[in-house]
Amino acid sequence: MKKYILFDHDGVLVDTEFWYYKAGERALVDIGLTLDKDQYLRDMSQGLGTWAQARAAGIDEQTISRRRKVRNDYYQEYLRTEAIEIEGVVDALAELSKYVRMAIVTTAKRVDFEIIHEKRQVRQFMDFVLVREDYKLTKPHPEPYLTGLMRLGATKEETLVVEDSSRGLNSAVAAGIDCAIVYNDFTKAQDFSRASYRIETLIELKDIVLNVT
Repeated sequence: MKKYILFDHDGVLVDTEFWYYKAGERALVDIGLTLDKDQYLRDMSQGLGTWAQARAAGIDEQTISRRRKVRNDYYQEYLRTEAIEIEGVVDALAELSKYVRMAIVTTAKRVDFEIIHEKRQVRQFMDFVLVREDYKLTKPHPEPYLTGLMRLGATKEETLVVEDSSRGLNSAVAAGIDCAIVYNDFTKAQDFSRASYRIETLIELKDIVLNVT
């Protein structure tokens, strides 16, 4: 039986990944550059992001820095105005909280996380949240999940990571923790061959943590 769950955030607990992409796309269109979605997803899986394509196109770092601020503003606009709830998440967390302790390990920045959860019910089920500012090296490096283990006082064997991206999966695998991949249409084409489990919705985690076969 698993006693602990470390959740990724974007794409797992809230449907934000598409809007992060759209914010970057919009910021680059402003300077005449089209963000290729397939390349963006490949870059993201390696821990890169929006600006890899900008650099490849010869955009200078000063311009990228200005565009980053614009992207962040666009993203926060989407977070405040778009429907980003994932159906069934709160109910699943309420049920899982009867059996396991849970925490969030996210690459989201603290300011974005706070905007998302101003009026949502996810945080009440979590022991703690680790955001991007809480660790040095980001996914796919193992540090984020190893930091989560340490905070929980948990062993790798009794912990489960829940992710929706190959970058997050590789972080969990590098940390030596079993990983369940939950379906996300935005990342569905990524390589999840190293996942211990594949699920459609979070309520399926109950059978995994209780070791029901």
